[in-house]
Amino acid sequence: MSRLVAVTPVGANVEMQHPCLGAVGGGDGVRFRVWAPQANQVEVLIEGAPEPVNLERAQDGYFDGASSTLRPGALYRYRVDGKGPYPDPCSRYQPQGPHGPSLVVDPTAYRWHDANWSGIELHGQVIYELHIGTFTPEGTFDAAIEKFDHLITLGITVIELMPLAECPGRWNWGYDGVDLFAPYHVYGDHEACKRFIDAAHARGLAVILDVVYNHLGPDGNYLSCFSPHYFSTQYETDWGEPLNFDGEHARGVRDFIIGNACYWLREFHVDGFRLDATQSIFDASRPHILAELIHCARRAAGERKIIFVAENEPQCAEHLRPPTQGGFGLDAMWNDDYHHTARVALTGSRDGYYHDYLGTPQELVSAVKRGFLYQGQYYSWQKQRRGSPLPQRWDAAALVIFLQNHDQVANTFSGVRCVTLTSAGRLRALTALTLLAPQTPLLFMGQEFGASTPFAFFADHQDALAAQVHQGRRQFMSQFRAEATSQAQAAIPAPKGVDTFMRSKLDWSEAAQNTAWLQLHRDLLRIRCDDPVISRQAVSAIDGAVLSSEAFVLRWFDESHGDRLLVVNTGKECLLEPAPEPLLAPPWKHEWQLVWSSDDTAYGGRGALSPTGAPDEPGWRLTAESAVLLVGKRRVDGG
Repeated sequence: MSRLVAVTPVGANVEMQHPCLGAVGGGDGVRFRVWAPQANQVEVLIEGAPEPVNLERAQDGYFDGASSTLRPGALYRYRVDGKGPYPDPCSRYQPQGPHGPSLVVDPTAYRWHDANWSGIELHGQVIYELHIGTFTPEGTFDAAIEKFDHLITLGITVIELMPLAECPGRWNWGYDGVDLFAPYHVYGDHEACKRFIDAAHARGLAVILDVVYNHLGPDGNYLSCFSPHYFSTQYETDWGEPLNFDGEHARGVRDFIIGNACYWLREFHVDGFRLDATQSIFDASRPHILAELIHCARRAAGERKIIFVAENEPQCAEHLRPPTQGGFGLDAMWNDDYHHTARVALTGSRDGYYHDYLGTPQELVSAVKRGFLYQGQYYSWQKQRRGSPLPQRWDAAALVIFLQNHDQVANTFSGVRCVTLTSAGRLRALTALTLLAPQTPLLFMGQEFGASTPFAFFADHQDALAAQVHQGRRQFMSQFRAEATSQAQAAIPAPKGVDTFMRSKLDWSEAAQNTAWLQLHRDLLRIRCDDPVISRQAVSAIDGAVLSSEAFVLRWFDESHGDRLLVVNTGKECLLEPAPEPLLAPPWKHEWQLVWSSDDTAYGGRGALSPTGAPDEPGWRLTAESAVLLVGKRRVDGG
């Protein structure tokens, strides 16, 4: 067990310390700064230069130095106490991959065009998660820019990039990053990354970055060559050694991670972050590293508004509170509970980690009205309690909901999507719920046009490590009984396989072919944006009720604009006669009018029908596997 030490907050020094990490080039030379607290000597080896640049020991374990003759574009490595050479832990670009030399970059060379961009707040956003390498055939930043018109027409406001940090091999999900400051060279250089974000801002699109601060990848990770204190022996993660945020010399590690977030904000103008697996970011000190990171990052962003979204498997709702109330100051968290119950409703399967969900109308109503489904109850899959209570008045936008994301698509043995796992009618109905609910919706790339291409787990490691990763993937998938069979295990694709990666690329010809799916998503997101009641995202104005074992209703109350009623039926046709549910009653002197139906023929449906029928017909008739949106309109007769 390592000894816990008090960690001094960076506070007002954050802006002074973090800009100097790595190599900063300009017209007057290059300045270097690296953290190596146990080293006696650190040298910079410049390719083509006969002599190294000697760095001087500075305070707090840092080594500093400069060369007036070097210019941006130079390649360099570090030598630590005669050992090495090693790439820079804070390299801004690795043109030859994580094992190659680092490139000196002038961070001021790129000419930005987003001076009027003020950032984003969470309310009103629609997030689109994408992987640069598989989003387009080319798999580059520049090629992805060409799809911005598609995203804007769809109704997307925020692009969430899967991790960009430099990692080994020709392809990777990004969660094996080892050079956290360097964009993955396969996607394009550092300026291509900046062009992508600049072009997004020019079109009104925000960009947030998925960052991994719980571990580093196993191949190309040279941090321990600079200090044994980068990683903790006190904790464990499922993926590798956790970073040391509360042990001896933790201050330098905290500065490294906080500096990384500030770097992406300052030099790449990102609009915030999705924090990966925060339950594996261990810190027993105060302030917690996430609270300090978020505080420092907001200061670094200045007047520009940024957002922080966390993945937290235990769903600890207290992390949404401000630090003064014991939280981290997060803006939002992913709501896996919503996904899991919706997935069971779509497929009927409760295998694996879907065990504690029934996919019932009551669960779906509760997920909309109450947020997390597990807020402290016993969770039999993990044999412990799960979650914590949301505040009585909680902001619906603070929970991100989805039917698909990178993990949930890939967590089938072949990476198949929902469109192949359920009926079109059910998927249309629950898509309507997801995109009209008050929470912040997230779409996974290609979902909007019913992409049939799989998204499997891929990572191009060296052969020995690749075999271990493949076996680890098989073990993970064996939690699902259907995928623990010898036949299924043999079919799990090798992450290193060329086909595994290439088949995961989107086929954009499907966007032109599957116009019904695309129109469905466009129409729903237009309603979400334009409807004066739904766009408020006011969960306090919503009530819901179960209508049958497969149907439910949500009602938005609004005296100024008229109530809204969303009726969802995930099963067979249902006749409600009688219909003694008060939420179905129209407002006083109003009647319900159908404004949208998932059964519209434009979406591949059978034809839109109002569930209320003619005024003199008793009961409600809910067509099978459908959703309808009704608006309360004043009756013409005034009665």
